[in-house]
Amino acid sequence: MVNTEFTACRVQYLLFSTLKRTNFCLSTDSEIVSSLPLQMSLYFNVYFFPFWWLSSVVMLQMKYAVLSDYYKFILVTVMILASLIEIIRLYLGYIGNLQEKVPELAGFWLLTLLLQLPIILFLLFNEGLKILPLERLVNIIFALFLIFQVIAASTTLKRMVNKLATHFRLNEFDRLEEHPCA
Repeated sequence: MVNTEFTACRVQYLLFSTLKRTNFCLSTDSEIVSSLPLQMSLYFNVYFFPFWWLSSVVMLQMKYAVLSDYYKFILVTVMILASLIEIIRLYLGYIGNLQEKVPELAGFWLLTLLLQLPIILFLLFNEGLKILPLERLVNIIFALFLIFQVIAASTTLKRMVNKLATHFRLNEFDRLEEHPCA
């Protein structure tokens, strides 16, 4: 067993030192893994959100008198929650994507998939809310933004995690080169 560990350690050391001698570039520090489509989507979403909010509030005011008390409470609560979640979600998306921070981007992805998308789908498909045409239109656009962002953030997260894992492995090789197996 000790001989196998020694051999594996030696092979890793020889492989890495050979790659360094041949000037094979293994650096992942210069690779940018931020997603331009995700960033563009976030950018347009920042400008769309106030329009969505304003139109939703105006539509809520127009239909408030005809809603049941149950739906009045639900709709006001959903609007407040959706607004707060959206501000936090967009902030995490910007920071996570531009600064390539996995926890922030993962938080953005989770907020989008588990909270914001179900809320918007509720607003889009619950007929008890007496959905008006403008309201349906802005909720469809918002849902399309969210679906695209879930997909784009998922692929970006995979690339970021792979880059970090590669960087971690290369650091392990650096430590191995500094202290080779005896």
